[in-house]
Amino acid sequence: MTRKSYQYELDELRGAVVELGNAVLQQLKDGLTAFEDGDEQLAQSVIDGDDGINDRYLKLEADCIDLFALQQPVASDLRFVASSFKILTDLERIGDLASNFGGYALAEGHDDGLSVDVSHIGRDASDMVEEAIVAYETEDLDLCYQVADWDDEVDTLCHHASEQIVRDLIEREHSVDDSWAVERLLDDVSRLLLTIRDIERVGDHAVNIAARTLYMIEQDSDLIY
Repeated sequence: MTRKSYQYELDELRGAVVELGNAVLQQLKDGLTAFEDGDEQLAQSVIDGDDGINDRYLKLEADCIDLFALQQPVASDLRFVASSFKILTDLERIGDLASNFGGYALAEGHDDGLSVDVSHIGRDASDMVEEAIVAYETEDLDLCYQVADWDDEVDTLCHHASEQIVRDLIEREHSVDDSWAVERLLDDVSRLLLTIRDIERVGDHAVNIAARTLYMIEQDSDLIY
């Protein structure tokens, strides 16, 4: 294979990873919107769309393996393919989390009476993913560090939100006499806590993408971890 054809394959891989990243990002945004608005139709669309994300992920993973086996990339090309391979896994897992948000939206008993609003934290996490994808596409070192710094803020918000939910549970549990109502309340609290956990995981995957991009550019990821 000529150098020109080989470079074309590398460029195609980068473009395909970015396209998958943008598709996953849209799934994530739709999943969070479905949860926030209680939109069952949108939630089901996100859940149904996960299979397509998985199929694209598996194809691109196979493309990376072919590049390893057939082209035997070295130096910077090797770091690029290896980083892209790992980033694909993070994107697939973000897609799974987006599907989780759709599932939470479909679950019965969603209680807007709880005082904690997690939608703004979800938007921060999705913005992290968006910036991480841009950092990969443009090889932007500064953006990699910004994503990592942003994760500390999201983690703090998630921690505070979880604490507030537990406080709400304690206060409301004493004022609810009906055992069925208590059970519904516990279900709502559990769903909110799972949502916060998954939002935090989205942020973690965004940091992973940034870290792998940093390694791709500088052969150094310790600066983020």
